[in-house]
Amino acid sequence: MFFHPRVGAREIGYLYGQYKRIRNDFTGVLTGKGIPWGGSLARKEATGFGLCYFMEEALKDNGSSFAGKTVVVSGSGNVAIYAAQKATELGAKVVAMSDSNGYVYDKNGIDLDLVKQLKEVERKRIKEYINTHKDAVYTEGCRNIWTIPCDIALPCATQNEIDEESAKTLVANGCKVVGEGANMPSTLEATEVFQKNGILFGPAKAANAGGVATSALEMCQNSMRYSWTFEEVDAKLKQIMIDIYHNASKAAEAYGQKGNLVVGANIAGFEKVASSMYAQGIAY
Repeated sequence: MFFHPRVGAREIGYLYGQYKRIRNDFTGVLTGKGIPWGGSLARKEATGFGLCYFMEEALKDNGSSFAGKTVVVSGSGNVAIYAAQKATELGAKVVAMSDSNGYVYDKNGIDLDLVKQLKEVERKRIKEYINTHKDAVYTEGCRNIWTIPCDIALPCATQNEIDEESAKTLVANGCKVVGEGANMPSTLEATEVFQKNGILFGPAKAANAGGVATSALEMCQNSMRYSWTFEEVDAKLKQIMIDIYHNASKAAEAYGQKGNLVVGANIAGFEKVASSMYAQGIAY
């Protein structure tokens, strides 16, 4: 059994403990575990970091980078926080983040240490941000976060958060890059708007694979009864995301859809499964 988490280490801990209590053994694998009992360093950061590694490689392939760009990140969970952190480390300025109640806009750049304190330690709402940052503005409701002008949009909150109207607004306001950190955060209509307008679009099925990839790295460490350093896991994650980008990009170009990473990711994934089935005699 392989259980890939969509919850935090606290919930995984409860699941892990109850599984062992009920079964009196542990023959399966739950990933996202706590570090003292088999977890991997960099697992918490993996999806957000991986998103930025994927998009940075896509930008590089198109003669650009995160450096000097203005970024809007939706959400304030693990994916959003660590996407914002990595984007900042790569030279971008993140100006907005959100939670399920609303969003904050800080023209000076989001104070990520404060967001981490509010969300990871105090478990408070993001509106508390403006109590200590008087230049920041809080807005109730999440939808209008996509009206904030930006170069790069990283939807990391929830499914279908960018609809056709929001996509058109992003394009009209000069957004050039969209990387999906959440699972399918853009509707089909929104995706079509991005593609028709030449937006560099990183689909979730490829761009947010860092979490699953690092779960696999966690399983590797468990099998070896060995733990890699944060830097070792992060380096492996980065290379995995770079490879995923190039696999999708090459597949798209090979089938006459250069630059279409949605098509490329679909074809690259299908070919890998199909060729494996053929090699094993499952399909002819």
